[in-house]
Amino acid sequence: MRWRQFLTPVKPVSAAQARAHMNEKPAGELILLDVRQPEEYESSHIPGAKLIPLPELSERLSEIDPKKTTIVYCAIGARSRVGAQMLVEKGFEDIHNLDGGIKAWNGEIALLSEEKGLDLFNGNESPEETLVAAYSLEDGLRDFYLTMSAKVENEEAKRLFLQLSEIEIKHQERILEEYGRISGRSLTKQEFEEKLVAGVIEGGMTTEEYSNLFLPDWESVPDIIDIAMSIEAQALDLYIRASDKVSDSQSKKQLTQIANEERTHLAMLGKMIPATL
Repeated sequence: MRWRQFLTPVKPVSAAQARAHMNEKPAGELILLDVRQPEEYESSHIPGAKLIPLPELSERLSEIDPKKTTIVYCAIGARSRVGAQMLVEKGFEDIHNLDGGIKAWNGEIALLSEEKGLDLFNGNESPEETLVAAYSLEDGLRDFYLTMSAKVENEEAKRLFLQLSEIEIKHQERILEEYGRISGRSLTKQEFEEKLVAGVIEGGMTTEEYSNLFLPDWESVPDIIDIAMSIEAQALDLYIRASDKVSDSQSKKQLTQIANEERTHLAMLGKMIPATL
């Protein structure tokens, strides 16, 4: 047995410190490494986390950038401490172990497998195709919010759904502007939307999947905000996973930027909670 790895110093971080690290660094500049088993990852994981089960870690070190800050976590912090020590021993520079694991996280989580939602991103998209896929996801969520606004009876819930749809519209406008900049073509919103993929919403899950997982009361403002935050967390997770998959550097940059915008959306929704309770 290699006793040295159990003596290698590892920096422990609390959940609050881990979130501070994540807020300080843009998406793509910090690695969240989940060393649990796939079924644990699918039940809940920190948005954007990369799954490498501990038994596979020594064979998959090449998948982790040794120069990037890496936060390793598991269920309670035991497996991740072993994984973090392994990375430090191999020369990785800035490794942290999440104290208490995901049970101590107390933050937004994402669900399902690493491949969920990635059917829109095969890894070979051009920057333009990447933006079309992202716009399609935003458009599906905007349409869902508008549909729900017409369905619910609670006037406060109606207003909230409209407010949420407006947030998605602003994000779509930014994506459309970026598409024009990188393509050199000025398209109207109507022309651009002819390119969209139908039937998808942000985060790569359908509205039925979200409803079945969380069983929200669509007339309840707190429940609506909660499900909106869950969708944004899933979207953040999807865009980071997609950015890891693409080969084109400009596409990777676009996905990273959109992931950072999703993080901003999450913070914005979090601030809405006290005002509505």
